[in-house]
Amino acid sequence: MGNLQRYRAADLPQLMDRITKNSIGLDTVFDDFFNLTHTEHYPPYNLIHVNNVESRLEVALAGFKKKEIKVFTEYGKLHVDGKREEKEEDKDQFLHRGLAQRSFERTWTITDDVEIKSVDFEDGLLTIKLGKIVPEHHSRKDWL
Repeated sequence: MGNLQRYRAADLPQLMDRITKNSIGLDTVFDDFFNLTHTEHYPPYNLIHVNNVESRLEVALAGFKKKEIKVFTEYGKLHVDGKREEKEEDKDQFLHRGLAQRSFERTWTITDDVEIKSVDFEDGLLTIKLGKIVPEHHSRKDWL
């Protein structure tokens, strides 16, 4: 344990330089981590931790129809896209418009050990069940 060294926040550039020089493939992980600039707040969502191997993502999509929503995964990202069809009543003059109902693209990063178990859309609520993939040698085995 002679090589352990403590790093402070001021030493972060030195630490990052050391990590990137001595690793292969981690540069994209750190680039993704440091480039997180999510300022999107629409649509609102809940991320619920059900248990150690299951989570649930709930996205509020009031006014959307099932055919206007697309959910897919690609390159370690979960994408939820909503494309609103222009309607005649959308051209009305509103005194107050509290429901956004605009087209959107929302993305979450998912790790390699997470898979999509199911996707449901009912009553304006999109529910995506996420499951953690537990390798066989890590899963519970009762011996006695």
